Amino acid sequence: MNIYISQEASHWFQHEMEAENGDTVRFFARYGGSSALHEGFSLGVTKDTPEDPGVTHLENDVTYFIEEKDIWYFDGHDLYVEFDQDRNELYYEYKK
Repeated sequence: MNIYISQEASHWFQHEMEAENGDTVRFFARYGGSSALHEGFSLGVTKDTPEDPGVTHLENDVTYFIEEKDIWYFDGHDLYVEFDQDRNELYYEYKK
């Protein structure tokens, strides 16, 4: 699996999460909500330090990662992180 971050989403992380060069941002499975992949779970995001990264992606000097223990959530899909201009928020797509 891979992580893809659009340039617009990268800018969102820099401005909204204050992600700076050298920071690490984690995507993780969280209990609650729903997603296209799993009812009862949704995707969380936070600045965090990797412990056992299963997937990493470097974009504009920020490392985005998913811990090995959360790979199950993606069910063999790649994660695409995009930005919706109209709603001024991130959205996620999962593609095989």
